[in-house]
Amino acid sequence: MVETIRKSTREEREKWIKEAKYNLFRLKSEYVFIDLLTDSGTGAMSDRQWAEMMVGDESYAGASSYYKMQSAIQDITGFEYFLPTHQGRAAENVLFSVLVKEGNIIPGNSHFDTTKGHIEFRKAFAVDCTINEAFDTTILHPFKGNVDLAKLEEVLKSHNDQVPFIIMTLTNNSAGGQPVSMENLRAIRKIADKYGKLVVIDAARFAENAYFVKVRETGYEHKSIREIVLETFSYADIMVMSSKKDAIVNMGGFIAMRDKELHSKASVFEIMFEGYITYGGLSGRDMNAIAQGLYEGTSFDFLESRIKQVEYLGHLLTDFGIPVQQPIGGHAVFVDAKRFLPNLPKEKFLAQTLAIELYLEAGVRGVEIGALLADRDPVTRENRYPTLELLRLTIPRRVYTNNHMDVVAVALKNVFDRRHTIKQGLKIIAEAHIMRHFTVELDLA
Repeated sequence: MVETIRKSTREEREKWIKEAKYNLFRLKSEYVFIDLLTDSGTGAMSDRQWAEMMVGDESYAGASSYYKMQSAIQDITGFEYFLPTHQGRAAENVLFSVLVKEGNIIPGNSHFDTTKGHIEFRKAFAVDCTINEAFDTTILHPFKGNVDLAKLEEVLKSHNDQVPFIIMTLTNNSAGGQPVSMENLRAIRKIADKYGKLVVIDAARFAENAYFVKVRETGYEHKSIREIVLETFSYADIMVMSSKKDAIVNMGGFIAMRDKELHSKASVFEIMFEGYITYGGLSGRDMNAIAQGLYEGTSFDFLESRIKQVEYLGHLLTDFGIPVQQPIGGHAVFVDAKRFLPNLPKEKFLAQTLAIELYLEAGVRGVEIGALLADRDPVTRENRYPTLELLRLTIPRRVYTNNHMDVVAVALKNVFDRRHTIKQGLKIIAEAHIMRHFTVELDLA
């Protein structure tokens, strides 16, 4: 389906962003020309997904749509038990209500915002064990999403009793949409078995991760995406998924697991937070669309087309000399704000400053993956300043053409050409206690 977009003037955008307290989440969508805020729920569904929507079973309990979704999940992931949820963070909430206790330590590869938020809300601690190469945007490493096995083992040796599970995010969003190798997943499984720990996969972009395994990892070039996906999940005990990414739907998620007892325990929280276990916050038509979308999202042709569009934008930017996380990630291009604005101090939220400048330049909305998203330390309440300060330009699936990417690239080049004139950053004037970046209010600093 086609949506109209309208150009606005610089004066209009200056007024709108000021009214939005310099928070791009607070803008009305009609104030945005090209929207690269997120790939979550913003993709275009196919004709077959829309056809499935028309035959959704809206029964409260035991709907045929539930069983259609169950069949697709079992077929593609190999997990026997599942619970539908209305989106990925709801899946985290249900699962972590069972598994995470106060004082726990959860190691993984750059936990994303909602994952870390749900952990810290329960007075537990997320420990990032990502390889060091991920934090240098100039290094060309094929699997920057990998966990450093020595770091992981050190956490387990030092805090074994406090670790309920290891979580792996595929692809690693906070590190720049970077994939995890199959070799790394196998090694993590061995370490988990050694210490008697569960492995959880945050599978929002599992299909994109499988694509990178196929094209970058020796021994997988002749395997299908579906074969790679099945092996990926064979190293995990549980998965949580926001279906709004690789299942290409506007709303939905799920938890899947192998253990019947865990399914039973999670079902209690599912009913409390989401709904009955055979709909979990979703309509039947949503479940049908997810089932179809899981098959479409694991098509090599679709993945190649989608990821090459992201690459196209990345290469335009690098040709202009704009610093981005290398190699280009799966769902977005991540601009290195520290290298883009080297003279702006971290206390002025430079990635958010860059995002505002791009919006003012051309009405393009990106999102900050930096100090605002990193939130405050839950103990000291001091701002956390991550190693990477990134502006994420996230490409919705099956929505924009490469002409749109050309506009984004030229707009950012215009900002890059005047980067030395950008000296005014931002300051916080109001914020939530946790996951502040969604609603934070800012002003010029």
